[in-house]
Amino acid sequence: MMIGITGTPGTGKSTIAGVLRERGNTVVSASSTTTPFITSYDRDRDTRVIDLDNWAASIEVFDGFIEGHLVHFLPCDKVVVLRCNPENLCGRLRKRGYEEKKVLENAEAEAIDVILIEAIEECGEGRVLEIDTTDRSPEEVSEIIANFYKGTVGASSGGIDWSDWLISRISGCP
Repeated sequence: MMIGITGTPGTGKSTIAGVLRERGNTVVSASSTTTPFITSYDRDRDTRVIDLDNWAASIEVFDGFIEGHLVHFLPCDKVVVLRCNPENLCGRLRKRGYEEKKVLENAEAEAIDVILIEAIEECGEGRVLEIDTTDRSPEEVSEIIANFYKGTVGASSGGIDWSDWLISRISGCP
């Protein structure tokens, strides 16, 4: 069974994938598979543009985990969407040296559930588990994901709401 671990940049995908790998699981980083499918570079958004259809068609399903912020477009059996409070996410992305425009774009995407919505649309609500990583250790999140893989934790999504964060940012609008 192939489980995708996705989420907005900064939600903990790589860290948690590392814990799963240390525990003996097969874990593939999506970034190691995308190079042949990069079609261009979006300078305004400071990101590579991937041919998602051809990339997804090229992936051979395996037993284990694949992590990356676009893996919900791959033929995964189940998908975990990692979430993080936008305030915390801003701090994490600034520490990485992201430009402020990109920090805010990612925080806003997190606040309006962009990746969660995409994952549900691609995979179906019954195959998506949403986890708030804000105050959880990577070990705790990894354990939840392992149990989702085993089937002892079921799919669950839609329980995280950061609309108040977004509303507070635009409260000055007429």
